[in-house]
Amino acid sequence: MKHVVILGAGFAGLELATRLSESLEDEVRTTLIDQSDSFTFGFSKLDVLFGRKTKEDVLVHYSDISKDGVEFRQERVTEIDPETRRVTTDDGSYDADILVVALGADYDFAATPGFAEGGVEYYSVAGAEHMGKALADFDSGTILIGILGHPFKCPPAPFEAAVLLHDHFLDRGIRDAVEIRTVGPMAAPVPITKELSRTILDLLNECGIEYIPNQQIVEVDRDEDAVRLASGGSIPYDLFVGIPVHRAPDVVARSGLAVNGWVPVERHNLATRFPNVYAVGDIAALPMAKAGVFAEAAARVVADDIAARLRGDVLHRSYEGAGTCYIELGGGNGRHGRGQLLRRPDADRATRRAIPRACRRQGHFRSDTARAMVRPVTESKRRSTWAHRR
Repeated sequence: MKHVVILGAGFAGLELATRLSESLEDEVRTTLIDQSDSFTFGFSKLDVLFGRKTKEDVLVHYSDISKDGVEFRQERVTEIDPETRRVTTDDGSYDADILVVALGADYDFAATPGFAEGGVEYYSVAGAEHMGKALADFDSGTILIGILGHPFKCPPAPFEAAVLLHDHFLDRGIRDAVEIRTVGPMAAPVPITKELSRTILDLLNECGIEYIPNQQIVEVDRDEDAVRLASGGSIPYDLFVGIPVHRAPDVVARSGLAVNGWVPVERHNLATRFPNVYAVGDIAALPMAKAGVFAEAAARVVADDIAARLRGDVLHRSYEGAGTCYIELGGGNGRHGRGQLLRRPDADRATRRAIPRACRRQGHFRSDTARAMVRPVTESKRRSTWAHRR
């Protein structure tokens, strides 16, 4: 029986573990390793930000549910040797026949001087809680949402937040007293898809929100309440909301897997240059968005590739980067876009429609990932069983 070790229990790791359990239960044993005890859907941070839910409401604990053939270990990965496929953690080591790196992207708050001290963010649950408190005391002035680096998770998210802030201040009756601006290094909100970018720009215009393109923020000057730009200019603010610089986790950078910051992979099956080592999700160096829906789709291709190879076959489909994105507008409404970003960039379509919030969850999580988590292993039961939440 082959041993598959998956590093990271985010969208990609959970989806892959689920697929392997369902399709290869008698052929592989899977070890899933993550330093956290729980998982959080990205969109739920907006619920925390705007006070719709608490931190406890949005955490999905890995201890809740389990799946056959999968062993979950809450441990921190300290070393990865891709040549031997040996993984070291703060509690032991693992030798893999097949290694899958799905550790995602870390936030580098220190990469932008002054940001940690002079700004707020909502890309983490703790950050969303903190920003929510700042919003409660904000009743006039300029809110500047700044994208500090590219690529970053969920490209529409900064603009979704801007529109929800518009809605928030409308509800409070003070929208006229608040200016909302967005700024980023990209020429368009989502450069890889022109139609979705146009949709977002139209939406921002409807809400009276400016997007300032092609501007790289290099410093947050808390003394002057302004951000400094690489071009030499500056933009003032009263509340600065930053989308932090993203980078590969240190353990991946040290391993030799990464090239120019991210892990290069074969587009069709997410294999790295090291035999029997894959990289999937945000960590992979692919010319496409970093988002959960794409990570899940990539994980399904990896599962199919592993199954084909174990059975002496070849992969009969390639990863095409297809996915769907919902942008929440508030009031139960949203906009919906979809695209196939690797095979046919010209095939993307951006449409507008009203959608209930429940549908937004389904759009992001069409598979069992939203319901399937892992029971932590005990000394007496090294291999857990994974059941689905109903």
